[in-house]
Amino acid sequence: MRNTSEEVRVRFAPSPTGYLHVGGARTAIFNWLYARNKKGKFLIRIEDTDVARSSKEMVDAIFEGLKWLDLKWDEEPVYQSNRIGYYRQICQQLVEQNKAYYCYCSQEKLAQRSESYKYDGHCRNLTDGQRSEYERLNVPKAIRFKVPQTTITFVDAVRGSLKFNSDEIDDFIILKSDGMPTYHLAVVADDHDMKITHVIRGDDHLSNTPKHVLLYQALNWSIPAYSHLPLILGPDKKRLSKRHGATAVSEYREMGILPDAMFNFLTLLGWNPGSDQEIMSREQIVNRFSLSKINKSNAIFDEQKLIWMNGNYIRQTDDAIILNLVRAQLIAENLIDPDKEDREYLLKVISLLKPRMKFLNEFAETGFYFFRDPEEYNEKAKKKHWKGVDVGERLEKLYLSLENVTPFGQDEIEKNVRELAEELEISAAKLIHPARVSLTGSGSSPGIFEVMEALGKDVVIRRLKKAVSANS
Repeated sequence: MRNTSEEVRVRFAPSPTGYLHVGGARTAIFNWLYARNKKGKFLIRIEDTDVARSSKEMVDAIFEGLKWLDLKWDEEPVYQSNRIGYYRQICQQLVEQNKAYYCYCSQEKLAQRSESYKYDGHCRNLTDGQRSEYERLNVPKAIRFKVPQTTITFVDAVRGSLKFNSDEIDDFIILKSDGMPTYHLAVVADDHDMKITHVIRGDDHLSNTPKHVLLYQALNWSIPAYSHLPLILGPDKKRLSKRHGATAVSEYREMGILPDAMFNFLTLLGWNPGSDQEIMSREQIVNRFSLSKINKSNAIFDEQKLIWMNGNYIRQTDDAIILNLVRAQLIAENLIDPDKEDREYLLKVISLLKPRMKFLNEFAETGFYFFRDPEEYNEKAKKKHWKGVDVGERLEKLYLSLENVTPFGQDEIEKNVRELAEELEISAAKLIHPARVSLTGSGSSPGIFEVMEALGKDVVIRRLKKAVSANS
């Protein structure tokens, strides 16, 4: 096993065959947290030996997802595709040490195996003559690891002490007949070469670990400490998939989720901070993080909780930061002209909308009326708040009264509206709600007096006049 006094070195090792999945992101976060907690190193390895399925687009997407989550790595990423020669040398070394052997069995024969199939060891004890004949015929050959008769034991930080019988493991392939390494060989070689001290990965890899321990032992290399993370399930307790909604980190970014909210949410999927606190800063999480607090049971991905958490993070985020995050969408929706940007006004709008938002993209979707007049009015809001034959008359008296309000601040506006309501012998709500529909096109908004102040007198009067026409 590794010397516990060594500098902690962990890695996140995705295969670039798809976008960064939330499960992969959670694994990366846990590795990053452990490295930061222990003042160690967080490394990246791209496992791209599956040339047919790997792509630069996916590599870029993985890096982009990690950067969005602000998971900075400490050394240059390692690419397995650049290390094929190294893997072949190790495999050849194992053959020379009689710890592995050439396998000439055809792919057709191996393809006929069932799920319970265990390789029968046909090529393990070939005679020299038999091998020579295969070589003379130029039969394609793979290299298999010669599994010894032994009991494999290791300590998992999550599951505790584990024991496996090697009888349950067949002689697995470490180098395919096309000269490419298998996952088992490459991951062990890389973790050794990168001086990885702790392997923190998903529970679906647990069945691979006995094979990896055997390889470490055969190569006389130090075995890293293992931690296998609980799986992430959907609300139906089944493996998280597209049927449960978005699964790629990039999809949540497009939905308007803040990276810190996603980071906080994923951290709590399988890790217990030791308290009921759910909203935590990165610094708090780093300081509290330990492998011993990782749960054994699978985690449930509750998207509603993520949305709730995102709303909390939006409210906590500085207005100027929110503006930088939503500016591009405001421009794309033609709500603001980047060449004529009124920063003070935009910050005021952000401040008003922020308490009600759950997603970043809602600032443009629901706050459009701060930038342009409503082209239509919500039918439900109209039926509820524009009812009564006198609604047009009320709105007309409102704008005539507001024309005299100076300065046009929220306190002065509220005083004027309430005095008008008393004069008309109606509740203030019979002016406020129709005005809200008139100004925003909907039945909900931030405080209407704050909205009026932000829009300004000219815009408020214009929109109220338009509403009077719509009700005449």
